Amino acid sequence: MPLRLVALLVLLLAAATPAAAQTRVVPETKQQLQLSFAPVVKRVAPAVVNVYAIRTVRQQGLSPMFDDPLFKRFFGDGPLGMPKERMESSLGSGVIIDRSGLIVTNHHVIKDATEVKIAMSDRREFEADIVLKDDRTDLAILRIKERGDYPFAEFGDSDQVEVGDIVLAIGNPFGVGQTVTQGIVSALARTQVGVSDFRFFIQTDAAINPGNSGGALVDVNGRLVGVPTAIFSRSGGSIGIGFAIPVAMVKFVAEQARNGGTLRRPWLGATLQTVTPDMAESLGLKRPQGVIVSGLNAAGPAARAGLKVGDLVVSIEGVEVDDPDSFGYRFSTRPLGGVARLAVLRQGRPQTIEIALAAAPETVPRDERTIQGGSPFQGATVVNLSPAVAEELRFNGTAEGVIVKTVTEGSAAARVGFQKGDVVVEVNGVKIDSTRTLERVSQSDPGLWRLAIQRDGQVVRLAFRG
Repeated sequence: MPLRLVALLVLLLAAATPAAAQTRVVPETKQQLQLSFAPVVKRVAPAVVNVYAIRTVRQQGLSPMFDDPLFKRFFGDGPLGMPKERMESSLGSGVIIDRSGLIVTNHHVIKDATEVKIAMSDRREFEADIVLKDDRTDLAILRIKERGDYPFAEFGDSDQVEVGDIVLAIGNPFGVGQTVTQGIVSALARTQVGVSDFRFFIQTDAAINPGNSGGALVDVNGRLVGVPTAIFSRSGGSIGIGFAIPVAMVKFVAEQARNGGTLRRPWLGATLQTVTPDMAESLGLKRPQGVIVSGLNAAGPAARAGLKVGDLVVSIEGVEVDDPDSFGYRFSTRPLGGVARLAVLRQGRPQTIEIALAAAPETVPRDERTIQGGSPFQGATVVNLSPAVAEELRFNGTAEGVIVKTVTEGSAAARVGFQKGDVVVEVNGVKIDSTRTLERVSQSDPGLWRLAIQRDGQVVRLAFRG
């Protein structure tokens, strides 16, 4: 099918008819086939920017000898020791989403950046501040430092997008400059793409390549319906399978940025499980549908609302859910302060349960610490568990104790095998009730380290020579 084969009536009705009420038609005449997407591109392209992220990378010298104070006394930090720091830059795309200069891009585009610059389609360049960044959604919000009245893309409605809809992807692939590609929506609600915690993507065959990340996926009305974030590729280039974060999630994160830059999501306080064909048969269902409640936090909103283990949640606000990821997306994009209405089957009987939309509380200070010294925990960053921390780390166990947040590559903790989400239960007979306790115990030198670690609900006991 030629690229210029487009839907005439869709374009003609776009200005006068709401997007949700438009009739999707197939072109039937020669005149319809000769239309162009140029008017749409001219309207949207000025709002799509290039994002340059600059980060400082610390590098090792040629030998540890060059870090020795005696060596530095005579030779200083000369060329033999090599520079201790160097600058790296990455290139991606972004979309201006309001006239004040607020920009959405991908978190992985600006991760660890110490400086961010953006370049407009008219070649103007500006410095930008990072207002909010969230690796769980792979989204970040920037703001142009210089005040102005900037062109911006209007939000569409990703819930109205259908498979087969024509879409345009605008970004800066491979750094060649602003590029527009066209395709269709290939699939919706893709949840098996492991590039963020909230896996719920629009799939498109519009060509998306490295550098498109953080750019715009727009409908034929020029409204933003998604932010390209990942591709499936065996070569590094587009093979027609690209994924975009739905604009509903973008709206939620952008609103949080406008309200102070702290991202607070609704807390469910429950663990959910996908319904398998065998489970569906045992439940008397005609097909696998919904999600099963497999665990509850007694103090969480779900338990307080009356949800019970074994309940089958089939929809939220009238929208069907088929796995925990689709439920998580629908639930997490609801505004705080309201309620979420769940359609539930309990022992085959339908019920409606309203869950209050509130953020998870931080019941104890997280007191984040990176363990130093010669213990097996050296290089592990740990925090005190609370419902807020458990929600951030997607931890489903009891929300108390000390949990590993990150592990530095090449550290003792990494060599031992510690992982994000491990809960430190006991060290050398001492119960670990806080990060302060773990840090204190880690400064000892027992000769033999005896540890108890909880992972995936199981307590594992380990022993290491000091």
